[in-house]
Amino acid sequence: MDPKRVILAGSGNPDFAFRVTEFLREAPGRLSLGRFPDGETSLKVEVNVRGRDCFIIQPTCPPVNEHLMELMIIMDALRRASAFRITAVIPYFGYSRQDRKDQPRVPITAKLVADLLTRAGADRVLTMDLHAGQVQGFFDIPVDNLTAAPIFAKAVMGLGFKQIAVASPDVGGVKNARSFAQRLERLREARGEPGKVDFAVVDKHRRGPDDVAAVNLIGDVAEKSVVLLDDQVSTGGSLVEATEMLLSRGAREVVAAVTHPILAGDGAAKIENSRLGALFVTDTIPLPPGVGRKIKVCSVAGLFAAAIDAIYKNESVSKLFVNES
Repeated sequence: MDPKRVILAGSGNPDFAFRVTEFLREAPGRLSLGRFPDGETSLKVEVNVRGRDCFIIQPTCPPVNEHLMELMIIMDALRRASAFRITAVIPYFGYSRQDRKDQPRVPITAKLVADLLTRAGADRVLTMDLHAGQVQGFFDIPVDNLTAAPIFAKAVMGLGFKQIAVASPDVGGVKNARSFAQRLERLREARGEPGKVDFAVVDKHRRGPDDVAAVNLIGDVAEKSVVLLDDQVSTGGSLVEATEMLLSRGAREVVAAVTHPILAGDGAAKIENSRLGALFVTDTIPLPPGVGRKIKVCSVAGLFAAAIDAIYKNESVSKLFVNES
């Protein structure tokens, strides 16, 4: 007999977890979360998980350390309560930007977090649009890395652009941006529209963690509607810089499709006051209050629900996360 499924929601993004469970037509298991007087997390799983297939929905969004620690505490509780399998559903995987030693005496924090999650009890990880694909290799357990590209492609097609170019905001995103351009070409051809979608790369120079300058452009964007594709927007500075460069090179208009809307500090205001036409984001991270009209949310709860269902039934999830080429 297959083990029963239990879905638990941490405090990182409870609204998203509720939308996922709505698709699955089941209520999340109850957690009692609290704080000891010194700030430590107290927790009790209020449902029986012995022999159950458990899924914990918890993005490691700000405050990153608090939500990461909470996730590991939940997994430890499940492991000690004899859960059959524990899948950490991490819509946004924090610390994934620190994936290599690019200067002396710095950590590879993505690997550290991967080790911590495995040691805490994760048997599998389900996430979306990791900052770098090699982060999957930091785990010794299966990792399913979903992509928001199909959702964003539908949103872009709804804008009715005639001549389109997809731009990567840095060299590291070239593969994903090219794949997205090819996806748009197929959708346009299916509609009987001219299929050609051009491709460009913004060459950036990073002066600090949140200080980026767009210094060069590879490709032709003149008289084209440009879609900037990225995995996350932190302070918005890089996105605004790239937008200005593209417009200065003759782009007709610029919109962006970015999976994880961190929008730290005045990031939302920076986007609203920029010449970026629209910013499409997903609901992997809760938006800060007071975001402007330019930020438009495309829900990926259905994708995560389908992936959870496939994992539970031991079915293939590759059609949900493999980038089309």
